[in-house]
Amino acid sequence: MLTKFETKSNRVKGLSFHNKRPWILASLHTGVIQLWDYRVGTLIDRFDEHEGPVRGVDFHNSQPLFVSGGDDYTIKVWNYKLRRCLFTLLGHLDYIRTVQFHHESPWILSASDDQTIRIWNWQSRTCIAVLTGHNHYVMCAVFHPKEDLVVSASLDQTIRVWDIGALRKKTVSPADDSLRLSEMSSDMFGGVDAVVKYVLEGHDRGVNWASFHPTLPLIVSGADDRQIKLWRMNDMKAWEVDTLRGHTNNVSCVMFHAKQDIIVSNSEDKSIRVWDVTKRIGIQTFRREHDRFWVLAFHPEMNLIAAGHDSGMIVFKLERERPAFSVSGDSLYYVKDRFLRIYGFITQKDTQGIPIRRPGSLSLNQSPKTLSYNPTENAVLLSSDVDGGSYELYVLPKDGRVDSAQDVMRGLGVSAVFVARNRFAVLDKVNNNVLVKNLKNEIVKKSSLPFAADSIFYAGTGNLLCRTEDRITIFDLQQRIVLCDLQIPFIKYVVWSSDMESVALLGKHVIVVANKKLVHQFTIHETIRVKSGAWDDNGVFIYTTLNHMKYCLPNGDSGIIMTLDVPLYVAKVYQKVVFCLDRNGKPWPMSIDTTEYMFKLSLLKKKYDSIMSMIRKSQLFGQAIIAYLQQKGFPEVALHLVKDERTRFNLALECGNIQTAVASANEIDEKDHWYRLGVEALRQGNASIVEYAYQKTKNFERLSFLYLITGNIEKLSKMMKIAEIKNDVMGQFHNSLYLGDIYERVKVLEKAGHLPLAYVTASVHGLKEDADRLAKELGDNVPSLPHGKVPSLLIPPAPVLSCGDWPLLRVTKGIFEGGLDNVGKAGEEEEEEEALDADWVEDLDIDDVIGLQNGSVEIVIKNGEVIEGNDEEGGWDLEDLELPPEVVSPKTSVSGRSSVFITPTLGMPVSQSWIKDSSLAGEHAAAGNFDTAMRLLNRQLGIKNFTPLKAMFLDMYVGSQSYLRAFDSAPVVLLEIEKGWIEASNCNARCAPALVLNFSQLDDKLKAAYRATKDGKFTEALRLFVSILQTIPLIVVDSRREVDEVKELIVIAKEYVIGLTMEVMRKEIKDDITRQQELAAYFTHCNLQTVHLRLALVNAMTICFKAGNYMTSATFARRLIETNPPNENQAKKARQVLQACERNMKDATDLNYDFRNPFVVCGATYVPIYRGQKDVSCPYCGSRFVPSTEGSICAVCELAVVGSDASGLLCSPTQMR
Repeated sequence: MLTKFETKSNRVKGLSFHNKRPWILASLHTGVIQLWDYRVGTLIDRFDEHEGPVRGVDFHNSQPLFVSGGDDYTIKVWNYKLRRCLFTLLGHLDYIRTVQFHHESPWILSASDDQTIRIWNWQSRTCIAVLTGHNHYVMCAVFHPKEDLVVSASLDQTIRVWDIGALRKKTVSPADDSLRLSEMSSDMFGGVDAVVKYVLEGHDRGVNWASFHPTLPLIVSGADDRQIKLWRMNDMKAWEVDTLRGHTNNVSCVMFHAKQDIIVSNSEDKSIRVWDVTKRIGIQTFRREHDRFWVLAFHPEMNLIAAGHDSGMIVFKLERERPAFSVSGDSLYYVKDRFLRIYGFITQKDTQGIPIRRPGSLSLNQSPKTLSYNPTENAVLLSSDVDGGSYELYVLPKDGRVDSAQDVMRGLGVSAVFVARNRFAVLDKVNNNVLVKNLKNEIVKKSSLPFAADSIFYAGTGNLLCRTEDRITIFDLQQRIVLCDLQIPFIKYVVWSSDMESVALLGKHVIVVANKKLVHQFTIHETIRVKSGAWDDNGVFIYTTLNHMKYCLPNGDSGIIMTLDVPLYVAKVYQKVVFCLDRNGKPWPMSIDTTEYMFKLSLLKKKYDSIMSMIRKSQLFGQAIIAYLQQKGFPEVALHLVKDERTRFNLALECGNIQTAVASANEIDEKDHWYRLGVEALRQGNASIVEYAYQKTKNFERLSFLYLITGNIEKLSKMMKIAEIKNDVMGQFHNSLYLGDIYERVKVLEKAGHLPLAYVTASVHGLKEDADRLAKELGDNVPSLPHGKVPSLLIPPAPVLSCGDWPLLRVTKGIFEGGLDNVGKAGEEEEEEEALDADWVEDLDIDDVIGLQNGSVEIVIKNGEVIEGNDEEGGWDLEDLELPPEVVSPKTSVSGRSSVFITPTLGMPVSQSWIKDSSLAGEHAAAGNFDTAMRLLNRQLGIKNFTPLKAMFLDMYVGSQSYLRAFDSAPVVLLEIEKGWIEASNCNARCAPALVLNFSQLDDKLKAAYRATKDGKFTEALRLFVSILQTIPLIVVDSRREVDEVKELIVIAKEYVIGLTMEVMRKEIKDDITRQQELAAYFTHCNLQTVHLRLALVNAMTICFKAGNYMTSATFARRLIETNPPNENQAKKARQVLQACERNMKDATDLNYDFRNPFVVCGATYVPIYRGQKDVSCPYCGSRFVPSTEGSICAVCELAVVGSDASGLLCSPTQMR
């Protein structure tokens, strides 16, 4: 059984597959109907309007409907798109057992405990036939898949076959009037629409299920007499053919397989059995420990079966459907229908080769699993599960004639693969050996593997890629050594690139890509099962899932090529054609559109000419491509693929293309877009565009300040006039401040009623006449000026030069700027004239200020005078400026001077050079790149909790930086501190950063932790060991020897953290003597220093002796004596305890502790995990845990996620060479 999906729920009584979508309905004993997607394993919806158990459910084969029947006597028809019940059919008087839609007519068939079968028209919502005859509960009723027949099973021990042909004729409108007349008379005089054709008797107890064969005139039934009976029928009669015995309890459900000559049944004996229809014997049995099976369902088109049981349901296959195949050159070798077939990729011809032996065993899954082809000797190796794992060697005839094939050679082995011209390797899993054999099937060499492999794959001449449970290893058969290994999830298939430089490792939901030395490059996770893959000539990996064909680029980016109707297995990719095999073993050459991934690949490889060609010739559009280009830093390319003005505007701002941004802003003409354009133009120093944007948004405050900082006194004066016309007092005052116009300032303050301020301003600035006039108006309220202080005048310095746009460097146009401007405009030539220091807007003359409102009076300013006007337009609008043509879509001004200052090229920052080629997290943290440091730690060690590392990150960054004071007016100079720098060294040569954390500090911490442990200061010792574990990820050492010492230190710290934690926990437990003994016992099995182990043994011996567990106490005493303690008191005490215990060798309490069985202690629950039990481990510290803790933060190091994937510790540059 190949399990594809499993659910946990209440008892499942009804099941139904959708014929197109990967959905299954499950009706539960609680009254809930669940809709599951079995492909991704998610619950899509639930329907719970029934009261009581729902025993039957069925999908319609074309409409978005399903029907259900339950113990509330009702039949409900649902629309799963609307997610509600459409209507309810009432008529049955007892529980409804099964419901089914007819495959053609608008009928529903239902069977009930009221001893009747009913046929309903779901369109008219009426009952059109009632089939009576059974005298007990009707347990099931099923339509024939092709004929007008119904079979029913009842607890009255009979199976009835009903003819409903008359009902079909009645629903079809007869063309002849005589037929219509006969139909009316039959209705009038009680005509029968369904009649019993056969009554099958033979079961000794009630019959629970009966069903038709999809093509043959056969019926199968299962009953409470634990038997399955096979019946045959013809036009005249039906009779029993045979009885299948084997179930030990009531048979719940039984069906014919749609594509194979087998019967599948399930029973309350907690088993599913598979029977051979031809030989009429059982061939396989699948059992559950605690769950009775109740119902079966077959997928109408795929090889899937579902079974419902007491605690949920299971979706499974009986056999693998992946054909065994291998690619060699331009040919595909594969097995189909017991023949080896050869398909030519160039000729696309499929030829039949030699016959393949049919396995003598009747078990399922005996077909070949893998095929290995040797092109030199024209030989084929087939591996299968026959006899627990075996292989067959065929040498193909040179002349191509089938009858001249040699005899097949066989042998036992889990997997077999060619490794040289005339050698192949066989894995002997029992003895953990690899046997190298010649083409005569003789053993040439035997190599013992240093690890427990369960499968082998080809990895180059003389090399094997061996798979274990959690890693893969390349093993050299000649030298008998391990070349390299990689820790990854369990994989199923291995696909090498044509140059053997890259390998894709395919798991159930994961693809891991590595190079030939098994250095991890990237991992792709899929929610849908991965089925196959192949490399194309450009280094792109093409792979298929159950419903998609996808691509994967060399940098790990992936995308969808196409959606698949059926699962396909990729054999070879040649240019734009993908050659696949389907599940029936039929080759499929499929043309694909490679534009998208070739475009991305060209970006990755910086082949800009290819990119330009693709943009010109292909239709590359869509949000996905644009988002990808933005993400990868190519907004200027995305700009040429976009027509939407808002998107063009955003992209133009991102790549700094002001000219395009202005054109888009003119099209959009929204305030927010003009504001953003002004911000970007100001950043670039393009004052004319900033002015244009501010005028569009009527942002007069910003406009005035712009004129101030650019020294444009003339326009600033006009802005003051505009503020006066608008009666904007604050704007007028600000502009007078910017201009340094004292007379205007005094005038504004006086007009606004602030006479004291106007007086002070006039007096301070020496305007005696105005001051005297204001003093008279103020009378006795003249403010006094402070004596003895020199006033500072609020007058801005006069601009020496009124500047426009900032000067720009002369730079070479990028390949995408000039080359793509005319995309879609071939043949058009545009000549652009760029004026030196050109303004984007015409000078803001007073003539442009038309129709400004000032109270109720409309005025205009002309030639500096205010006159009345009668313009009908109200409000002052800068958009009415008469702008020159080039200003409508202004263009960025470019300095045209010949002598331009070119700033020197900025060099690479020292911190960036530290991390340029480094994969050491410590160096990234020292450079201040905390984000990349965390990503490295996550990838290398599976670390997810970075809170304990925060202080160390900051210390490392601060410790590798220093600051040098310069002049008082200049900022401090940042200096990076490098390790091993000398004055005579090259100034351009960069060294690694000086790190504040080093290995010698950890050595001192370890010694202090040992002292604290010996002194019994367990809390302090525990803190020190945890600190060591949390410091190591950021340590950098220089030699391989030190790398080994660091790894050894991780193991030491891990053992002490687990042990000391248990000891601290034991001291806190006061009332649980049993748990105290267990924790003390587990502590003695931690890998401790001998002096600490003796103390732990004395402790455990004493606690167990006091608790009356003399047998356990004696084991600790013996272990203590075996350590030869130098302290005579310890040895004497151990001998006394052993002598006392041997008089009464028994334990008062049972402990969860068996010293004879090797174990490790779970780092979270502190219970033993004995050898052979499943466990998960921390990818960093290596602590072991019970499987239930998978996915949580490790309780030992407090950093990594238990059970996550990681590539391993990197702490030295020597590991990266």
